[in-house]
Parts: sequence; structure tokens; C-alpha cells
Amino acid sequence: MESLEITTTLGKMSALSAGSGPLVLLLHGFPDTKETWISQIECLAANGFRAVAVSLRGYEPTTIPMDSDFTDVTLARDVINIMDALGETACHLVGHDWGAAIAYRAANLFPDRFTSLTTMAVPHAGRFANTAFFTPKQAMMSWYMLFFQLRGLSDWWVARNNFQFLRRLWQVWSPGWDFSDGEFKQVSSALSRPGVLAAALSYYRAALGPSAAPLTPSRQAANRYAVPVPTLGLTGAKEGCIDADFFRNSMHASDFPCGLEVHVLPEAGHFLHRERPKEVNELLLYWLQKHPARDT
Repeated sequence: MESLEITTTLGKMSALSAGSGPLVLLLHGFPDTKETWISQIECLAANGFRAVAVSLRGYEPTTIPMDSDFTDVTLARDVINIMDALGETACHLVGHDWGAAIAYRAANLFPDRFTSLTTMAVPHAGRFANTAFFTPKQAMMSWYMLFFQLRGLSDWWVARNNFQFLRRLWQVWSPGWDFSDGEFKQVSSALSRPGVLAAALSYYRAALGPSAAPLTPSRQAANRYAVPVPTLGLTGAKEGCIDADFFRNSMHASDFPCGLEVHVLPEAGHFLHRERPKEVNELLLYWLQKHPARDT
């Protein structure tokens, strides 16, 4: 495995890479970093793929945008810019948490660039936006998204006591995962760099804050966008961030005209790829091999 520096219009972005073959691009979520994918990178490289895990926009000081743009369309375009910088015209796209939300939008806007899509822990992002806060159980689970709208206060509270707030989120979201201090330290150290925590919270502020478009009927219709790429959706039965039933109910076959499969891992929580890497890797390989790279 090697470290890469990818130069895009946004700036210099770090990545982890291994293997050769069809590209599998992996997008992390919150609160997390590219290192979350190490098990998947190793597995993919051993099975004939080029695996690249990148740091998302704002998760490094070099990629914090001057215009504070964290809208979904911009994040989706970042994926295309990364692929272009890597010299790839198509890839298998994999996303967890916010990475999944970005992946849905990228596949919606640029379907010809993706051979397959694998998303973890977050259902169709438009469906989530339309219904999460009108579903009592999920609204309670998503309280932190509203808390993050409190600029300054939430930034301070999240960072205090060495990011104990985020440690507690990990414990609640993945109740069966006995993560190490080193695993958490890697993430808290990344978020401690200048401007990075505020950038990470800006994803939520762009999605829900005052600048976001109101949830009118026309916007609800727009949010029901198609994802015309074969999609594998994975979640955990012990998920403490987005309820597994809510996940299943938000994955409508009509939104995925090229095919959809949903799997719920019985013993996994939110960070299923970290908690149950063997099971996740088997499902991921199954999906990639079912959808081989197109000839270019």
C-alpha cells in the first residue's frame, strides 16, 4: 500500500492506493478518514483491482475550499475530478456515510463514469432528506445533525476533552465494536488540524442550514433522483445512526433502474466495514465481479 498525492482543481488531496486493474474509488464518511478503508484496500488489491481511498473535501487543510462550498453537486464533481487526475474514465464507486451520500449524487449526475456503486450505512440521500425528520425514530437518531447547525457552539463541544463527543458517537452508532484508542486517535488527530473540523461540520450545514433550499414539494420531487448504476446497499442490524428498517424502506427499486440489492449484516453497526471486514469484503467482491469493468 502506498500514499498518493492527487492534485485537482480543489488542491492537493492525499490518498491510499494498492493494486492494479479496474479502479475502485473509496469515499469515507464522518467522523472518519481514508484509513477507514485499509482492510478493503488490501482485499481489493489481492483480487485484481486498483483500490484508491481518498480524503474528502475539507478533511485536510489543503482542500478546505475558499468559498466554503460543500453542496452535493460540488462534492459529486470532486469525484469526477479525482478520477480525471488518476487518469481513469470509469470506476467502481464505494462510499460509507457521507461518502455514500456523495456516491449517490455522483452516480445520478455522471452515470456513464461508474461501473457499479456500493453504499454503506446511508440510504438514497434524496429519500433520506425528504423523510428522515418526519420519521420519529430516525429523527431522534439524527438529532446531532441539527446540533451541528449551531456554529461555534457545536464546534467547541465536539472538540472538547479530546473529541469525547465523537468517541461517544462511535460507541452509540456501533455498539458492538470494540475499537482501539489508536483507531480513534487517528481520526481525532486528523480533525484537530486547522480548519478541518469546521469543514467536516460544514457538510451538515450545507445540507440543512439556512442556505439550503426549503423542502418544498418541488424539491422533494427533485430529491427522488434516479441512480442509474447497479447499486449494492449495505447496512448493519445494530446500526445506531441510521435505523436499519429506515435504510431498507428508503431504498426504492424504482430509484435504481439498473439494479439494486440491499443486505443487512446481523452483527454490524454503523462502521460495518471496520467491524465486519470479512463479510463486507465478500459482498463487495461479489458485486464488483458481478459487474465487470466495461471495455473502453
